[in-house]
Amino acid sequence: MNLFLYLSVVLIWGTTWIAIYAQQSAGMGAVTVAVFWRFLLASLVMLLLLKLIKRLHRLTLRDHLFCLLQGCCVFGFNFVCFYSASAYISSGLESVIFSMAVMYNAINGWLFFRQRPSVRLIPAIALGMTGIVALFWHDLRSTEASAGLIWGIGLSALGTLGFSFGNMISQRHQRLQRDVLTTNSYGMLYGALMMALMSLLQGVSLQPTWNMQWLGALTYLAIVGSVLGFGAYFTLVGRIGASQAAYTTVLFPLVALALSTRYEGYEWHASAIPGLVMILLGNLVMFARWPASRRRIAV
Repeated sequence: MNLFLYLSVVLIWGTTWIAIYAQQSAGMGAVTVAVFWRFLLASLVMLLLLKLIKRLHRLTLRDHLFCLLQGCCVFGFNFVCFYSASAYISSGLESVIFSMAVMYNAINGWLFFRQRPSVRLIPAIALGMTGIVALFWHDLRSTEASAGLIWGIGLSALGTLGFSFGNMISQRHQRLQRDVLTTNSYGMLYGALMMALMSLLQGVSLQPTWNMQWLGALTYLAIVGSVLGFGAYFTLVGRIGASQAAYTTVLFPLVALALSTRYEGYEWHASAIPGLVMILLGNLVMFARWPASRRRIAV
């Protein structure tokens, strides 16, 4: 089950970056409006399904307040950062920066829950991050450090930090045995409402962009990327911990990279192949079960 959840997150979230790019390129609407519709649709679908199958659990007022905070961190302002960053950097590079969630989660897990990182985590991160740098080394070296590039990188890093804080709140829910689907659903709803409030305070209409590309990307991001993707991810957080679950963010840039090759013209260079090998080795170090050594008994 852990492997199934892990691969699901990698494949789903690896494709959402190009969907964000497609949606942003399809219309000139405000970023907060796009995020609002994504998580409003996702939360309503989740709440309706949970109600129909009688899996919608009651939460205390304190739990709802934490869901509100989770919604702001991981279903709201962090995506404002990611959507805005797509105007300055490619979706593949965004996904690479997002892979810093591994380090953020390890540090935040220690700060908030006193969880000592696994001894495997450091070499796994070192291999994974080195591999990602190698994958994009040619592009990073040849790209001018313009204000737009720096702004895009900064927004992506800030959005990743918000995602990590949301991970900590989800871990709090699951430590208290709160249902992950229920807390996710309310978190998405509250995140959507915060985006609506932010839009209205800016005098921005909540009307969506009426074209097939924008609406198609919205549907994919809401149902597949949010309902299925976040459900799988936070279930994985509950099963193996935030630090190990976040290692999916090191692997799914490969999916985003493949899509960038097809739709954004990414070119493979000599450093990309060793980068790919290092990322796969990082996954092996993190998750492989090594056989116990057997002592030889002299007869």
